[in-house]
Formats: sequence, structure tokens, C-alpha cells
Amino acid sequence: MNKADLIKEVAEIVSSRQTAGDVVDCILKTIQGALERGERVSVSGFGSFTAEQRAARKARNPRTGEEIEVEAKRVPRFVPGDALKQAVNDEG
Repeated sequence: MNKADLIKEVAEIVSSRQTAGDVVDCILKTIQGALERGERVSVSGFGSFTAEQRAARKARNPRTGEEIEVEAKRVPRFVPGDALKQAVNDEG
């Protein structure tokens, strides 16, 4: 499922594709904004989004084998909630 498919699914509930697109965009921008500010976003029963610090490290270029420095950076992380894990496992 991609963003267009998600909007289509939401549109079936809210009866307007434009409203559905606005809702999906708003939710995604709100989550992104919170992560940019270093906040945790927790959706009960679904999971939580965080922005975690990844330390600087050395890596190797797979083509040349040359060692390179990878800078420290913040990366988004999603941890699924128990209800989501259960729903996924019940479907499989």
C-alpha cells in the first residue's frame, strides 16, 4: 500500500478524496514535526515513533573496500504496539 492507496481507503470513510488527502498529509506532517523536535509520538494500540541518535562510525565502501567515516545522525524509528503485532500475527 502506498500513500495514494491509503488516501483512497480513508476517502471511503470520510466521503471525500480531497478531505482524505488533507487528513493523511496532516497526520504525516504532525508526526514528522514532532520527530524533528525530538518528541516521541505514541499511538495507543498501534505503536510509537521516535528519532534516535546514531553514533558516528567507520564503514567500508563495498566497491573499493576503502574505509569511510559515517557521520552521526538522527534516524526515525518505529516500534509496533502489542495490538498491531497481534493483528499482524493473527492475519498470517
